[in-house]
Amino acid sequence: MEFRLPDLGEGLADAELVSWQVQVGDTVELNQVIAEVETAKAQVALPSPFAGTVLELLAQAGDTVPVGAPLIRIGTAVEAPAERQAVLVGYGPDSEPVSRRARAAAAPAAGTRSGAPVGDSMGRPAATPGARKLAREIGVDLTTVAGSGPEGAVTLNDLHGARPDARAADVIPIHTAPPVTPVGSAASTARPIPAERETRTPIAGIRKRTAAAMVASAQHIPQASTFVTTDFTGSMELLDHLRATPTFAGLTLTPLALVAKATLVALSEFPDLNASWDEANQEIVTKHYVNLGIAVATERGLMVPNLKDAHSHSLRALSQEISDIAQLARGGGATPAELTGGTFTITNVGVFGVDTGVPLVNPGEAAILCLGSIRKRPWVHRDELAVRWVTTLGLSFDHRLIDGEQGSRFLASIAALLEDPLTLLGRV
Repeated sequence: MEFRLPDLGEGLADAELVSWQVQVGDTVELNQVIAEVETAKAQVALPSPFAGTVLELLAQAGDTVPVGAPLIRIGTAVEAPAERQAVLVGYGPDSEPVSRRARAAAAPAAGTRSGAPVGDSMGRPAATPGARKLAREIGVDLTTVAGSGPEGAVTLNDLHGARPDARAADVIPIHTAPPVTPVGSAASTARPIPAERETRTPIAGIRKRTAAAMVASAQHIPQASTFVTTDFTGSMELLDHLRATPTFAGLTLTPLALVAKATLVALSEFPDLNASWDEANQEIVTKHYVNLGIAVATERGLMVPNLKDAHSHSLRALSQEISDIAQLARGGGATPAELTGGTFTITNVGVFGVDTGVPLVNPGEAAILCLGSIRKRPWVHRDELAVRWVTTLGLSFDHRLIDGEQGSRFLASIAALLEDPLTLLGRV
């Protein structure tokens, strides 16, 4: 039987073959993982729809394979029905819908937290595809790592402690700039100098597809940007108060969640910012729902999972959902559906101690909001100089859809809501 690359959802036309988990001559069982592929922004394990013996591998690791193209030939004792389709993890007629929050809540309770994680059908320790790939690259034995994912699977987060230079990606803004090491100090000269004069890294996977999207953004979207620096002290005080209430007990309530809520309120007042340009039909498509994208830096590159129908979320729900999707993205568990279909994006450069930035608009969206670092700075408050929490917001937008007045009023509305966040309480 010939197994072809299935449709992975959301209109994706192809995927890159990351690795084979079987070789010619191997015996495979039904639904055994045989390969890992990477789509536009997600890494997916492919289960075998047949049981039998591997006769031929029809693609090589690194190949970009179109949907419907043959991947592997498997010899079976009994021919499977022609209409049988491969069922991916999380897809297919037998899968019950599982909410993002339920998956995240199940992860800490599942599996083994001490000792070796549960193995898969090939006898390997359970791990997400991203974690398995990283473990190979850094030479870590997965049997020595306790997994925190579903059924004890090792995730990218679990590997951070296993590599000396690893740092967990985060979407939580920091409030002070990172320490600067003086030039000429022992710490600044401790990094070894590579023996080779150059290092060449093949462009593949997430980075390759992100690069293509950004080129398309720069070439086809006429973009403009506007900025505002705002007093964030009221927001910081509100966050401190809410963290101490029973409603937010157990949640990591961050400034990003409050910025997201203010953005959603502003989008309800300025719906033109939640639209897209349909070149083929020469139409502007205004969305009456918001799939809010949150940019997350991961080991595999920048990913932008989105919160479906975020416009209906309370501040508490936003806080939980942002934490969940960031964890999924960093752990390699975000699905193609969660990584596509966004209508508006927030990117947080403040986590890197940066005051502001000029992000590129994601193709298919009208605008992107940039949150800078939140710092204590001198600020004129009630006609007196005071030390206040201050941040800078930046907005890049598609000038075909939005003019300067609309973009500026939208950004000013967000700033006003954050300066006086009590106006948000009725919508929390």
